[in-house]
Amino acid sequence: MRLNKIYAKIKDFIVINYKFLLLIIGINLLFLVELPYVIYRPGGTVNLSERISVENGFASKGRIQMAYVSMMRGSIPFVVVARFMPNWDIASKSEITMEDETISDMMERDRIYLEQSINNATIIAYREAGKHLDIKESISTVVFISSEADTNLRIGDQLTHVNGEEIGSLDEYREIVETHEVGSTLELTIRRNDRERDAWIKVFETEEGLRTGISVITTYELEMEPPLTIRSRARESGPSGGLMLALGIYDALGKEDITKGRNIVGTGTITKDGEVGEIGGVRYKLMGAVRNRADIFICPQENYDEAVRVKRERNFNIIIIGASTFAEALEKLREI
Repeated sequence: MRLNKIYAKIKDFIVINYKFLLLIIGINLLFLVELPYVIYRPGGTVNLSERISVENGFASKGRIQMAYVSMMRGSIPFVVVARFMPNWDIASKSEITMEDETISDMMERDRIYLEQSINNATIIAYREAGKHLDIKESISTVVFISSEADTNLRIGDQLTHVNGEEIGSLDEYREIVETHEVGSTLELTIRRNDRERDAWIKVFETEEGLRTGISVITTYELEMEPPLTIRSRARESGPSGGLMLALGIYDALGKEDITKGRNIVGTGTITKDGEVGEIGGVRYKLMGAVRNRADIFICPQENYDEAVRVKRERNFNIIIIGASTFAEALEKLREI
């Protein structure tokens, strides 16, 4: 009897409020259904002075910050709103993902690129500051698997051995691939979710030579003196913060205050040799820097002209620096 009363009350509620309930369900479905687009809008900054800790390190009077772009998945309501917002842009998923790659795959790949970016920034900053740093181990991680690949690998797998032979870089992996015939199967040892597993992949022929259809990047296990701690958040990803990470680490390692009390915001990838690479979305990052009252904006030399053009169009009061290397960025900061 009690269940019958409860059922009757629920039924009455639905009958009376069915239009409202249908509206709520419809709105939720609109947000759940994703179109093949993503939306870019001006982002913000991350204060690296608060994220980087060096044992017995030095504090600066100013701030070194990393600029980022805000990206949203293309649900129907957001796509509609983006068409009316002046600084929101709609991009096709195909523009930001690789062949046959999902947004989730892209985000996992960018997470791995962030690890590499932190690695490279640490190496170049410690070397430039004259501090002790040893590379203890090389780690080769899968970041892309093409539709041509015949394998049971996943993005994020770490390759340790191929046919029993230890590997530490993509070049070493390619050398092994090139010694095999088309159609042969390579037996792999991998680390996945901190567990060692067996895997396999087949060799095929392309115009460029023998391939297996995967892309691999190398990161390193480092030993440093003084010890370094970098705090990042789960939602942060991608390689574009490398230059600013390197500057932030360098600033914390030495007595020299490269900020000179200024708010420095920037972007740019970095290699372990100190080369600064081009990034996407520089105008969004510049807008975010201005919104956060930056005095100086640093970007890769390849992005410099676009950044200056946006500055002029919007009459931004900010100094813009373009750099091709870490050493060049450091020197230009010293000159200002």
